[in-house]
Amino acid sequence: MFTSLSVIDLVVVLVSIILALSIHEAMHAFTAHWLGDDTAYRLGRLTLNPLRHIDSLTTVLLPMVLILVGLPPFFIAKPVPFNPDRVKYDEFGAALVGIAGPLTNFVLAAVAALIFRLFAAGTGFFSDALIIFTEINVAFFVFNMIPFPPLDGSRLLYAFAPEPLQRFMMQIESFGFVGIVIFMLLIFQFISGPIAKIDTSIMTFLLG
Repeated sequence: MFTSLSVIDLVVVLVSIILALSIHEAMHAFTAHWLGDDTAYRLGRLTLNPLRHIDSLTTVLLPMVLILVGLPPFFIAKPVPFNPDRVKYDEFGAALVGIAGPLTNFVLAAVAALIFRLFAAGTGFFSDALIIFTEINVAFFVFNMIPFPPLDGSRLLYAFAPEPLQRFMMQIESFGFVGIVIFMLLIFQFISGPIAKIDTSIMTFLLG
């Protein structure tokens, strides 16, 4: 994807990624605060300021290295900390905090696609920018809804999973960033085909 982009399109991609990640993480924080946990607020994460959500290693350096070696990049912002024991509705409240980020990406994609269909269908910079923004947010939505810890979709699975599965998921989640790297390098390749089809189906539905 990135090798065929013009310099202008690449700037649009990078800006779109920063916006998508920042709003995604901010909505985790806002939802946790709304449900009674002030952890993110006390740590200064209850904001749309990208500088509070971007990590120099996982958001900038790692994707650049992956692109340079010819691998598909993935972008990880600083996870928003929250205390599941302090939010309302127990595991279901934690699930709401988890899915708030990816659902926000879906809403952003839907709004951009609607603007495209109403005002910008065709060619040109504005049209291309809307398509890129939509595509990135759809990709973030689909990827983050995968129910593999610590991805956001796992929070939804936690709410309905039996206790033995919850304990197993907690063990995986304890690996943190290392778990994500293992998932991307060893597991994601086996599900990348279906994930790409889901991405394409949603893009077709939104953009027509």
